[in-house]
Amino acid sequence: MATNMKLSELTRRDFIKGSAGLSFAVAVSGTGGLLLSSPANAQRAGSNISAWLSIASDDTITILTPGAEMGQGSMTSVPLMWAEEMDADWSRVKLDWAPADKSIYGYGSGRRRSMAIVGSRAVRSYFNIMRTAGAQVRKVLLDTAASEWGVPVSELKTEPSVVIHPSTNRKMTYGELASIAQVPESMPEVSEADFKKPVQYRLIGKSQPRYDIPAKVDGTAQFAMDVKLPGMVYASTVHSPVQGGLPLDWNKTEVEGMKGIKQTIKLPDGIAIVGDSFYNVMSARKKLNVDWDNAQARRFNSEETLDNDYAMVHADPSAASTTVFEKGDADAAFANANKVYREEFKSDYAYHAQMEPLNAIARFNEAGDHVEIWDGTQSPDRTRSNVAETLGFSEDQVAVNQCYMGGGFGRRSLGDYAAEVALIAREAKKPVKLIWTREEDIAHGMFRPQNFQCLEAALDDNGNVAGWRHCVVGDGGSLLSGGMSIDLYYKVPNQFIDRRGASHNVRLKHWRAVAHPFNIFAIEEFIDRMAVAEGIDPIAFRMNNMNITPRGRRVFEKVIDMSGWGRAPASDRALGISITERSGSLGAAVVEISLNESLGKINVHKVWMAVDGGLIVQPDAARANIESGIIYGLSSILHERVTVKEGAVEQSNYHDYQVMRMSDAPEEIHVEFVDSDEKEPTGLGEIGNPPIASAIANAFFNLTGKRLSHMPFTQDRVKNVLSA
Repeated sequence: MATNMKLSELTRRDFIKGSAGLSFAVAVSGTGGLLLSSPANAQRAGSNISAWLSIASDDTITILTPGAEMGQGSMTSVPLMWAEEMDADWSRVKLDWAPADKSIYGYGSGRRRSMAIVGSRAVRSYFNIMRTAGAQVRKVLLDTAASEWGVPVSELKTEPSVVIHPSTNRKMTYGELASIAQVPESMPEVSEADFKKPVQYRLIGKSQPRYDIPAKVDGTAQFAMDVKLPGMVYASTVHSPVQGGLPLDWNKTEVEGMKGIKQTIKLPDGIAIVGDSFYNVMSARKKLNVDWDNAQARRFNSEETLDNDYAMVHADPSAASTTVFEKGDADAAFANANKVYREEFKSDYAYHAQMEPLNAIARFNEAGDHVEIWDGTQSPDRTRSNVAETLGFSEDQVAVNQCYMGGGFGRRSLGDYAAEVALIAREAKKPVKLIWTREEDIAHGMFRPQNFQCLEAALDDNGNVAGWRHCVVGDGGSLLSGGMSIDLYYKVPNQFIDRRGASHNVRLKHWRAVAHPFNIFAIEEFIDRMAVAEGIDPIAFRMNNMNITPRGRRVFEKVIDMSGWGRAPASDRALGISITERSGSLGAAVVEISLNESLGKINVHKVWMAVDGGLIVQPDAARANIESGIIYGLSSILHERVTVKEGAVEQSNYHDYQVMRMSDAPEEIHVEFVDSDEKEPTGLGEIGNPPIASAIANAFFNLTGKRLSHMPFTQDRVKNVLSA
């Protein structure tokens, strides 16, 4: 595939021109269907429409991709689905970023549209959009060939980028057809019968090289950090060490008198330093002294709150509660129970720890009424709207240039730092590159919330789980409750699941798999405790006492076969198991661990994971995403924690916010997919993360007879458990 073109080399004008070929424009209707017309027709109709696809006379096909790329392969997988239904020759396809216009390039339905590549949404959210568009384009090309040859369209077929009339052996390439075709005012309708059958797929289900890899290998890939503009200056922002603090005054004259410093700028929640080089800006940061207001968060101590306050909130019958899921009559199930189990769990704050520091560039036009942004963002539409709102602009006054990003994990879906650089650039009246330091990103971070959980289960006379209660306490609203519902794989007849809030003015954000990692940890570790107490194999208990679904049974059976569950591992090792759902996918994981008791260090040697991910569009990329989630989960479970004391984050960089090193990575990770009843893709970017904590905790018990109930399992915490 031709992958040596830098995405920025293709201009919008060149794209619309289509190299004297055929261009299609696309708009997503209120019902979620696709309406296509030529750019000229779209402009005459007064619609806000831009081109998605062009076919040049030399058979080059250019597709705009709305899939933000942070290493997961979305920018390749999403347009590949279009190319599949279009029957395009993938080796002749080029890609460019789609503009940040969710009304055209977004997924969803009605007015609620988004381009955010979060929540493992990219492939599953664009699947029907892309294949519908591809099938429509293919129909136009077939109709054009039928008209040119004067034959019924039913006599024609396509091969990659070629229309063929088998009975006469006539052929026309898509490029040749593009030179004569006319896009109709309204595109032909397509139905399920017009789509390829899975046995006809040439691209879907067959791994293709990721489009971004060559440029990342040869250094031509453009991250926002790489952007340089004429006259550009540099900026760094300093926010209150106490989250929620606001700047009152600072040593403005002293800092602005330093070498290379252009100015300092007061922001709503911080101070920006602007200079001619980032080195000079960093030197000035060290001299900056700011008088901050007395933030409410100054009184907050995370460890004290987690250890004491949350349990009190849970025990308070008058505490405000939000029901997450309810089924049957849980109270009656517990009142009539033969046996009741109850356990409590805790989890600390966690930081996103993305490799590339947050950064963005802003440039205004001379009139100051239009701004251009360069950002490696998971949600270009959110960056655009956030910048517009911050500046008091309409979205038409903001252009966003999508860049590659060195990790996102949910943090890069907001655009707050992009809005910040826009404010700085307007004041500086120059193009500005803003770079947050790692220390700033942690101190002013947006975290996965800490929480306390209580789980209860009621067993009936047959030993089956008939009643289930699960309560989570913490800050963050819905950031706490993802993954709490077990009904996708355990059909317990009577359930009551709720969350209870406590506000601390600490910035919180979606984090890879959001609440699933700590909720699945509590759920699956709790189930293991019940199995042991009942004297039943943990998998057998899940299979026979939890009323497991057929889909859940299949992933367990697969991972049992993969891992050799039931075998006797080496005397210094043990296995643990867990199941999880996420974004429509279902997965079961087994880990093999050992323990250095003197250090309190858990070593994970092997991981096996079986996943039902529906239709697998790109197997290699899907497997890599799951492996990535496993590694991310291991790091957060064994090392990563944020603590807040007197309102300030205590960690500052990777020396005290520990992440997993390569030397601690498992020797083996095995991922396999089970045959699925799902006919469409489900989400796979996060499924690898949630089951790892409980699998490790369950293996730890099998090895030591001790239980871990507080995540992460740091070495000090493990030693305390062993000595208890």
